Amino acid sequence: QLTMSLNSSTLLNEENPQGPKRNAECLESLELQSTSSSPDNPLQQLQLASQEVLQKAKKSGRSKCPRCRSSRMFYCYTCFVPVETVPTKEIPTVKLPLKIDIIKHPNETDGKSTAVHAKLLAPDDVTIYKYPCIPEYEEKKHEIALIFPGPNSVSVKDIAFHLQKYTKEGVYHSDDDCSREPLHKQAKIELEEKNLNECISSNRSEGTRLKKIIFIDSTWNQTNKIITDERLQGLLQIELKTRKTCFWRHQKGKPDTYLSTIEAIYYFLVDYHQEILKESYKGQYDNLLFFFSFMYTLIKDAKCCAGKE
Repeated sequence: QLTMSLNSSTLLNEENPQGPKRNAECLESLELQSTSSSPDNPLQQLQLASQEVLQKAKKSGRSKCPRCRSSRMFYCYTCFVPVETVPTKEIPTVKLPLKIDIIKHPNETDGKSTAVHAKLLAPDDVTIYKYPCIPEYEEKKHEIALIFPGPNSVSVKDIAFHLQKYTKEGVYHSDDDCSREPLHKQAKIELEEKNLNECISSNRSEGTRLKKIIFIDSTWNQTNKIITDERLQGLLQIELKTRKTCFWRHQKGKPDTYLSTIEAIYYFLVDYHQEILKESYKGQYDNLLFFFSFMYTLIKDAKCCAGKE
């Protein structure tokens, strides 16, 4: 979903018919614009670490991956490490409240995926798998959820309620324990009150019992192969319905609430922090968009210079 081989000069040379002089003027303008807050930039309120290291890397152009020696911009999307011109110590590290598994479609182009951003910025908490090589989740269904829109998907705020349908053994109960009819009518009122109180008191603890979130990294047309895999069946599904994508490779014909992988991870964590952990959000996960926001501004400004909307 993100092609790191595309830099501003390449984009301008391909799309600007006015020649090198105009390109140079655009690039000079970009140096100023990409470090400032554009009024129509929806990412401008993020609390990010300094992106000066990315500015310097952009000026120097493509560099070598320290592991595979391939030529890349900013980072290597196959080794999940920054290139030589981007010192690791200058890249922020984000600590996440739970683990994240990203299942990548085998036909998804590595250089177009934003999933690598998560691995680069939260290396201790993110694991990327290439389908069909994925873990078995059956034994831990009570502490795992899958981010995917569908008829049975629930919102983040309802995670706690729906996790109660899973026992510690990972067995799903189709009947809600909190609303099940008691066997003896005479005990109905007493049991209903008891169950209701238990549900309310355990709401937060059930939500924080969530240990891992799974994201699928692919185009929307490729997701069916993964989502129908038997290893993902029966998992609680969560949908992010209120966010709109800023991704520059938005897929034609899909609603703007279909997010890129890194956006989905970021927005889920913000909602989880507020709705489940019940804590005030103060930018703790903003740096997950460290690369994304930089590329968003760079590409948007480059297209603007090239005369595109």
